[in-house]
Amino acid sequence: MNKRRFQGVVESDKMEKTIVVKVTRIKIHPLYKKRYRVYKKFKVHDEKNKAKINDRVIFEECRPLSKDKRWRLVEIIKK
Repeated sequence: MNKRRFQGVVESDKMEKTIVVKVTRIKIHPLYKKRYRVYKKFKVHDEKNKAKINDRVIFEECRPLSKDKRWRLVEIIKK
């Protein structure tokens, strides 16, 4: 089974074993063709508490770990 993977920037690392990652993407308005940014925040499981604020990370889908955590940290790209 293919698991979805996203890349984003760590917004918060205040929780134990959890980070909040902001994923930004660019959409184009259907009528005016203007580009604009939209973002979504994901709660990601970080078992060893390695990721810090402003790190760029890759995370993937996994089984539900809590009420809102369904993602697992794969790697830290840039510190």
